Formats: sequence, structure tokens, C-alpha cells
Amino acid sequence: MTDDRSTPGTDRFPPGTRVRTFPHDPPHHTRLPRYARGKRGVIVEPEGPDELPDISAQGRGDAPVEQIYAVRFEARDLWGEGDHHVVLDLWESYLEEDGLEEDGEDGSHER
Repeated sequence: MTDDRSTPGTDRFPPGTRVRTFPHDPPHHTRLPRYARGKRGVIVEPEGPDELPDISAQGRGDAPVEQIYAVRFEARDLWGEGDHHVVLDLWESYLEEDGLEEDGEDGSHER
């Protein structure tokens, strides 16, 4: 049996790319933790393609195959405190490139 689903040919986000996770709250299973939704991180490395669990957990059998990325988040950005970082494995559809520069000292964003 062949698998007709296409796999990504190239990595959309190279290491070092600043990304933001989507702030969605789907009514079904997702591997994007609630505490990381809408947060900024940095791509560490691509980890290879796999089925999108949001679809496969529904038992539909048509889950797309997407690139998974290791994404580093600063603990203070996720929980408001801490001086360490957390790395999460996230599917490509959870991410968008973050065009914002680092926060200014006053907390404002600069483009």
C-alpha cells in the first residue's frame, strides 16, 4: 500500500528563525500546549515529518504529514518567570514566522 500524502520537500523554517505559535483553541486534540499558544520562540532544528496528530487523533485516516520543529521558548515568556528555556516539538501548521524584533525596554514591539 502506498501513502499518497505528500511530505515537505524543504524546511520552511531554518534554525534561528523567530516564530510565533498560533493562539488557536481547537475543539479537538492538539499537541500545541495551551501555555505555548500565541508565544514567541526560535527554531532550534527540524526533526523530520510525521502525521499531524490533531487529525490522526480523530481517527479520520487522512492526517497530513508535516515537518516537526524543535522550538525553544524562554520560560519567562511562557510563565512570566524563570531564567531557563524550554524546547517543544511542534508541527509546522502551529507556527508562523515572527516578523517582530525583540521587545524594547518599555515592552513595545518594533518592526
